[in-house]
Parts: sequence; structure tokens; C-alpha cells
Amino acid sequence: MDPRTETPHEQREREQLEADLETSPVRGKPLRQRLRNFRPDSASGVQALSGPTAWMRRLRAIEDCIEQHERQLAEEWRSLARDTHDRAEFAVAWRTLASEWSFAEVNELIERHNRNFPAEARLAMDPRTRDFVRINGRSYLRQPLDQSWVLERFPADREAALA
Repeated sequence: MDPRTETPHEQREREQLEADLETSPVRGKPLRQRLRNFRPDSASGVQALSGPTAWMRRLRAIEDCIEQHERQLAEEWRSLARDTHDRAEFAVAWRTLASEWSFAEVNELIERHNRNFPAEARLAMDPRTRDFVRINGRSYLRQPLDQSWVLERFPADREAALA
């Protein structure tokens, strides 16, 4: 279990996954074991001795920055809701704050990640799509943070902020 508090976005994702699991045809059935035949080479052993790679450290920095922004935004969201008594006034003030919020540092890390990750991680190419392979079904590309990212996690709804 994750020791940090769950964000509203993560809670919605978890609830959606739980709802999907209820109707899953494989629920309660054992999954087929998939054995992987591979041998680590000496280069990967030597590389492991030097610690996390640049892309690993950068991804960790991105996650840390995002968590910090979520904490700060949550505090601002609740504080603005307590200080503002009109729903419309809160919505306008929150959208203004969200549009002016600076994501410069994390967006710079995201831009460097998107540019350098495939080469640093030696990501394979998919010959059909002529693009890099997907990681766990998702693209390696990260979207920069902006006003819509803020409003997705913290809507301009005073009652939600007070709850």
C-alpha cells in the first residue's frame, strides 16, 4: 500500500479498476504462468553497480515534483474554498490560479525525458508503427503539466474542495 495520501484522480482510477474487476471473466481464476528465458549479461551487472541511471533519476524527480505540486495545489484549493463564499467567485479565482501556476521546473524535466528516454533506456523500435515500443501498454511520452491538469485533479467546485 502506498504510504502517501490518495489524490482524487487516483481514487477515481482505483474505483474504476475495482468496477472493471467485478465484471472480469478471469476474476478468481489462476493466470497462466509466463516464464521468461533470459540471462543478464556482464554489462548490465556492471551498470547496476553504479546505481540508478540518468533516466531513472529523472523519472523519480518528475514524480517528486508532481507530488509536491499536488500537495501545494490541494492546500491552495481548500484554502481558497474556505476564504471564498460564492461558488462563481471561487470558480473564477481557482481557474485563474490554475492558469498562472508555474510548472516550469517539472515541464523542463518532462521535456528532457521525452527527448532523451528512448536512447538512454535503449528502447526498442516497433517496425509496424515505426515508433518506440509501448511500456506497459502506454507511450513513454509524458504530457507537460498545465491548467487542464490542475482542473482535472482539483475541479473549480467549491463544495468538492470543502468536502
